[in-house]
Amino acid sequence: MKTRSPANSAGFPLRCAGLILAGALATGLAKREPTHRLPDGFVDVTEVIPGVRLELRYLTVNNFIGQPVDGYLQPRAILTEEAAGALAGVQKELEPFGFGLKIFDAYRPQRAVDHFVRWAEDPEDIRMKKLYYPGVAKKDLFKEEYIADRSSHTRGSTVDVTLVSRDGRDLDMGSGFDFFDPKSWPTEQAIPPAARAHRLLLATLMIKHGFQPYSREWWHFTLRNEPFPDTYFDFPVE
Repeated sequence: MKTRSPANSAGFPLRCAGLILAGALATGLAKREPTHRLPDGFVDVTEVIPGVRLELRYLTVNNFIGQPVDGYLQPRAILTEEAAGALAGVQKELEPFGFGLKIFDAYRPQRAVDHFVRWAEDPEDIRMKKLYYPGVAKKDLFKEEYIADRSSHTRGSTVDVTLVSRDGRDLDMGSGFDFFDPKSWPTEQAIPPAARAHRLLLATLMIKHGFQPYSREWWHFTLRNEPFPDTYFDFPVE
């Protein structure tokens, strides 16, 4: 009977272990590959802007309709390549101040906008009124231009964003995200001086890097030269 040499005896389990490890690594790498490819021209913002923070409200119940919104399936902030690149420039300019960006919403599927419209047509559902629209009747949210049946977010180059400190603390912006009230208008003066300064800094840098502000919401900016000005997308955020 032929016996295996000591060298072979030692090498065999090592080779087996190597094969097992290689297989495990290959499996792990495969699992880390994105399972949902984005349409051409779109990117995951976190892959473009190091250190950007996310608080994606429409994935949660912490928003003006009080429930997760249709089309938001994963905690991803998606933008067009052009918008993400411009936003990266803002993040870089904030670094000397010890500040950074936090995103509340970016690309928004049309199905999410349709969800907002259905919610707005239900007069009985006012569970979040005290927190988000205490001074305006729900039926007037369209007239006051706080919500609409078409959103620039759906074109992929609009972002809702705020400022945070280096350690992630929210800066005072004078009102909260999606607070539908004149207090949220960028030109509102009846807010603390520090909040006015923070709004001015955010708006100045966003405009410098090619974004257009919105007159009703200090957090809302759209890339002026957006690549899809007439296209409203509906792929889910996943």
